Amino acid sequence: MKPIENSTLPACKENFVQVGETSLYTKLYGKRNNNPAVIMDAGYGDYSKAWEPIIPDISKATQVLVYDRAGLGKSSKSTNPRTSIHMVGELKELLTKLDIEPPYILVGHSFGGVNVRIFAEHFPKDVAGMVLVDTTPEDYRERFLPTMSEEFKAAYDQQFIHEGNYDEFMESLNQLKGCNRKLEVPVMVLAAGKKAHYSKESQELWNAMQRELVDITTNGELVMAENSAHYIQNDAPDVVISAIKRLLDGL
Repeated sequence: MKPIENSTLPACKENFVQVGETSLYTKLYGKRNNNPAVIMDAGYGDYSKAWEPIIPDISKATQVLVYDRAGLGKSSKSTNPRTSIHMVGELKELLTKLDIEPPYILVGHSFGGVNVRIFAEHFPKDVAGMVLVDTTPEDYRERFLPTMSEEFKAAYDQQFIHEGNYDEFMESLNQLKGCNRKLEVPVMVLAAGKKAHYSKESQELWNAMQRELVDITTNGELVMAENSAHYIQNDAPDVVISAIKRLLDGL
């Protein structure tokens, strides 16, 4: 899905940062204002433009970093496997090179939620809170995908051409299954309540699986975006903005 264009974005600092053999494109908005920086990780095949609807509001409160993962947007490709462990390592190095001090509020949409959860597992002291925006659960393939139509499954399998392949995506979910740390930071789980092509039963299962994500932390909350499809930041940007601001206000 193409991100909504936003012509009212505030000024930002654009950089290409060398991370290993890869040049990652970054955009840095706003100032810290004694708040944690907000780091946003887009969904599979998406890049920094996916976050444009919410950047103006959040950048008034703190520093916001959006970036293009390797091989997407303006970033160059990487020979590293396109699995979450490698992406998280690249993000960690990127933040160090940009001199953005932790802790961070991590915001991940869809597959980006897999990445930020793995980041929190490996670098817990760097994380002040997380917002998971309709993120992919680790048991998606085994538990949810079998409930969908054959047409949906075929379309799902064929999407893995933009960033890594099917096996690498599934390996990322396997990596997530190894995350056993109980987080002690606030986590807002945002779930889309009107998913495209979902039956009533599939939507109810999705809601239940999103509700279970609250249990990854001692301080979690589920927020249903009842009338939103998968891209909550497009369909209901105020829901995402409110969740991030609640974390900022509570720290």
